[in-house]
Amino acid sequence: MTNTALKAYAQEHGGRVSLLFLLFLLAIYEFITAGFNAFAIISISPLIILAVYIAFNWQMSTFWLLVLINYFLQCFNKNQILPGAIPMSMYNELLEIILMCIAIVDVRQSQHFERIGNLMLLSLITWCGFCTLEVLNDTCNLGINIGAWYQGARMMAFQLLYAYIVFMLYITTPQRLIAYLRIWALLCLFSVFWTWKQINMGPTHYEQLWLWNAGAATHVLNGGSLIRWFSTHNDAANYGVNAAASAVVFFVMSITTKIKYDRIFYAIVSILITWGMFQSGTRTAIFCLIAGFMVFLVLSKSFKIMVPSAIVGAIFLFILIFTDLGNGNQQIRRMRSAFDKNDASSGVRAMNQAVMKKYLKDAPWGIGIGMGYDNVPSNNKYRIMATIPPDSEYVFIWLRTGVIGITFFLITTVLMFWGACYIVFFKIKNRTLMGIGAGLCGHFVAMQLGGYGNQVLMQFPNALITYGGLTIVYALPYIQSEWIELENKRFEQQEEKKRLKLEKRKRSRITTLFKWI
Repeated sequence: MTNTALKAYAQEHGGRVSLLFLLFLLAIYEFITAGFNAFAIISISPLIILAVYIAFNWQMSTFWLLVLINYFLQCFNKNQILPGAIPMSMYNELLEIILMCIAIVDVRQSQHFERIGNLMLLSLITWCGFCTLEVLNDTCNLGINIGAWYQGARMMAFQLLYAYIVFMLYITTPQRLIAYLRIWALLCLFSVFWTWKQINMGPTHYEQLWLWNAGAATHVLNGGSLIRWFSTHNDAANYGVNAAASAVVFFVMSITTKIKYDRIFYAIVSILITWGMFQSGTRTAIFCLIAGFMVFLVLSKSFKIMVPSAIVGAIFLFILIFTDLGNGNQQIRRMRSAFDKNDASSGVRAMNQAVMKKYLKDAPWGIGIGMGYDNVPSNNKYRIMATIPPDSEYVFIWLRTGVIGITFFLITTVLMFWGACYIVFFKIKNRTLMGIGAGLCGHFVAMQLGGYGNQVLMQFPNALITYGGLTIVYALPYIQSEWIELENKRFEQQEEKKRLKLEKRKRSRITTLFKWI
C-alpha cells in the first residue's frame, strides 16, 4: 500500500521532488566549499524561478511593479528599507531586463517590435555607443576600470535605453496609457501628502537624521526657520524639479481633455503638485515650470489655448518678479530669489565651473565614466575634478565625458525631442492626445532644464519617467485610432449621464409644481 502510494506520488511529482533534492545537495556542497553566500544564492533560486514564472504570466503587473518601485526607491533608501548590499539601481534594471526578456520570448504574440525603430532609438543607441567607447578613456592614467565604467554607464546611458524599450513594448493600448497616467498622478499625490506629513507631523526618524546631518547645509536655512522639504525623493532639488515637470503634464491634460472627470481630477492633481513644488524651495523648479508650459503653448496650435495661458503665465511671473506679494512666506521668498542675478549660490557654481573648464582643456574626453572620489587617488592631477560638486547633471556629464561627450549628449537629446515635437505637431489629430503629447514634451524640456540647474536628470525616479514619457509620445500615432474610439465612447457615456440628470431635474420640478398646485 505504502509502496503503491509512493510510486504514484513519484510518477506525479517525481521531477519536481528530484530537482529540489538536487538543489538541496548543491546548496549543502556550496556551503561546505564556498561559504554562506553561495549557499544563500542556491537556496533562494526556487524563489527566483517562481518570480520569473509570475512575471511571464502577469506581464503588466511586472510593468506596474517597475513603475511603483522606481518611484519609491529613494524613499525606501533614505528610510533604510532596502538591503545595503544591493545597489539601488539593480531593482529597476532587473525588472526592465525581465520585461524585455518576456517580450522577446513572447515575440510571436507581441506585434509591437516594429514600433521600436525611430529617431529616439537611434539617438539613444548613439549615446550608449559613445558611453561604451568611454570604457577606453584613461585620462587619469589609472588603467581601464570596467567595473567603475559600467556602474557609471548604466546610470548615464543604459537605463535610458531600457526605459525606452520597456515603455514602447508595454504602453500599447489607450487603456494602458490611461492607467499609467492615473497611477503617475496618484504617485505624485502621495508625494504631496508626504510633504504635508513632513511639515505637519514631522519626518520619519531616518529622514530627520539625514535632514540634520547630510542635508543640513542645503535644506535647513535661515537658522532653521526655513526647511526645504524633499518628500519621497532623495533631496529637495530632485523633488522640486520632478514636481514642476509633472505639474506641467497634468495642467495641460486638464485643459485639453474632453472628459469632465479627467478635467477635474488632473486640475486638482496639478494644483496640489505645484503646492508641493513650492515647499521644496527649489528655485530652478520655477524655470522648469515656465519652460514646460512654453513648449505646450507652441505645440498646442490653438490661439484659444495659447492666449489665455500666456496671459495667466505672464501675470504669475509679474507677481513673482516685480511685486512683494506672498513675501510673508519664506518658501515664496526663496523662490523669488531665483530671479536675483547677484544670488550667492549662483556665484559659487560659476567659480566651480571655471575651475572645471581649466582642467578639462587637457581632457576633451573627460576624466572617464565612473571616475569619482573613491577611485581617483589624492595625488592624481584630476582628483579635484572627481571630488568637486558638479551641482548639475549636464556638468556631471561634461566632467566624465568632456566636451566631446556633452556635445554628443546635447545633439542626441535635441534630436529625440525634435522627433517627439514633430509627431505632436503633424501626426496627432486628436485634441486630447495632442495635450498628452505636448505635456510630455513639456515635461521632457522641464526635466532637461532641471538637469542643467541641478543633478537630478538621471536620479530616481526621474530618468524612467522622463524618457519613458517621451517614448509614449513616439507611441501615440500607433494607438490614435483606438484612442479616438475609446474617447468617443467615454464622451457618449458622459453626455448620456448628463442627459439623464437633466431629465431627472425636469421631472423633479414638474412633481414639485403639481404639489404646489
